Amino acid sequence: MYKSELQRASGASVDDFKKFLRNPVHRAALEALGNKPTAHKLNPKGVLYVVENYNIDI
Repeated sequence: MYKSELQRASGASVDDFKKFLRNPVHRAALEALGNKPTAHKLNPKGVLYVVENYNIDI
């Protein structure tokens, strides 16, 4: 799933969503799940992490 799709589903502004993803805690967790910070897509584990931590209903 694309990061932009998650951002739209969250209802947050682009800047707020980027801040969330750039937060050192979240960035490290996503990298540990195999997602690069510069990637446009997240793997399923990364999507699940963002959905659970950003409270997105998909």
